[in-house]
Amino acid sequence: MGKGNKQYDTVIGLEVHIELATETKIFCGCSTKFGALPNTQTCPVCTGMPGSLPVLNQKVVEYAMALGLATNCRINRRTLFDRKNYFYPDNPQNYQISQLYAPVCQDGKLEIEVTAGAGKDVESGDGGKNTGTKKRKTIRIHEMHMEEDAGKLTHDEAAGISLVDYNRSGVPLIEIVSEPDMENAEEVIAYLEKLRMLCLYLGISDCKLQEGSMRVDVNLSVKEAGSDVLGTRTEMKNLNSFKAISRAIGTERERQIALLENGKAVEQETRRWDDAAGVSYSMRSKEDSKDYRYFPEPDVPPVLIDREWIEAIRSRQPEFQEEKSIRFVREYGIPAYDADILTQSKHLAALFEETAKVSGQPKKTANWFMGELLRLLKEAGKEPEELSFTPKHAADLIVAVEEGKINQANAKEVFARVVSEDAEPLSYMEQHGLLSLTDEGALQTAIDEVLAENPAIVEEFRGGKEKVFGFLVGQVMKKTKGKADPGTVNGLLRKSLESL
Repeated sequence: MGKGNKQYDTVIGLEVHIELATETKIFCGCSTKFGALPNTQTCPVCTGMPGSLPVLNQKVVEYAMALGLATNCRINRRTLFDRKNYFYPDNPQNYQISQLYAPVCQDGKLEIEVTAGAGKDVESGDGGKNTGTKKRKTIRIHEMHMEEDAGKLTHDEAAGISLVDYNRSGVPLIEIVSEPDMENAEEVIAYLEKLRMLCLYLGISDCKLQEGSMRVDVNLSVKEAGSDVLGTRTEMKNLNSFKAISRAIGTERERQIALLENGKAVEQETRRWDDAAGVSYSMRSKEDSKDYRYFPEPDVPPVLIDREWIEAIRSRQPEFQEEKSIRFVREYGIPAYDADILTQSKHLAALFEETAKVSGQPKKTANWFMGELLRLLKEAGKEPEELSFTPKHAADLIVAVEEGKINQANAKEVFARVVSEDAEPLSYMEQHGLLSLTDEGALQTAIDEVLAENPAIVEEFRGGKEKVFGFLVGQVMKKTKGKADPGTVNGLLRKSLESL
């Protein structure tokens, strides 16, 4: 919606760079480990020394093919590399080895699920949290190509210098170029989340936006509603979170509409997003492929992909989220909502499945994972992939709760230790005196003592004041140091009160 009488549609396409989790770079044997000291993972090839020659890493091709198959792409049987020429300090060769004319994958698609009617709210930057009916939409993928990453520049404005680190130079990338099929931030985030999940399930990337292993460039334009004439697009960079992407889309949409309604033209340019300030600013005019003077890369021969190689990659594809979620509902009898959440992470799904099998209590396991485990992750600010506890330890605790060996309150304390320290629950319960007091004789003694110590409260209960019953239960739990099973205490206490 515009500020005047006109209405506007938003047209969005994405260029997504995925940094691959290979051990070595795309054209040399240097390590790709993140966080090393600057310029310690380099060689003549990835620093562009004269006379050095690139040698293609086969694993990069296989990772690209795996993602191509997962996104319903056509795998090109003959794929070529090209030189993309540009001059920048973090690009030591003054060109990037990429693909233009014959990329490895083309003509794919991803199905996403979005909330119908969420567009207006999302475009204003609230992330699309409104509720509504769900609908599925297909986002077409134009192509997917392999390329090498550039180095990294660090700008010290106070000192007036820029430092370059070539460790990232030559790290393998897959760039996924979508068609302009998205209309709002909710669709963009749904597409990115689906793409990220596929990469995590395939094990080809950790897709951490904050570390740059997933980078998103948003191409956005606006046009009059219903018109077939597309507007001038801009490209936005420096988007390092889904929240930033949502905000940037809403802000850029409104900026373009304001220009048009004031009789000004939208310029085709690349803009940098400043998330702290909530604004974007112009970096440079937007280049087209002709500006990069592409030509075939003479030092990397064509890659020929036969059907046997494609089928070998296809046979190694994992069970993806949607099919795993359906199976969890069928095999473990858990709600579809729980299954969908538990399978958002391949690692979390594996932990759940193993714990459920060992405990023999899939529904109880789902309850613990959906409740306590997700709460602990949120409080710690961690991702499911960071979990490292032994499923048997979680299973032993769940069984102990069901057998009445420990009450729910104490079990939560033990579960937190299992998750954070991989504690062995039965030993921990014994060492810290958390095993439930199940001796009815000992419980009855504690109840008798509480009743004797609180005669006035007992008289209030006998006079019909039911709410004091909870106080008496609490006193028994306090006297047993929280070891008693509340259900057992309730039954014995009520029986004792009725017999007075």
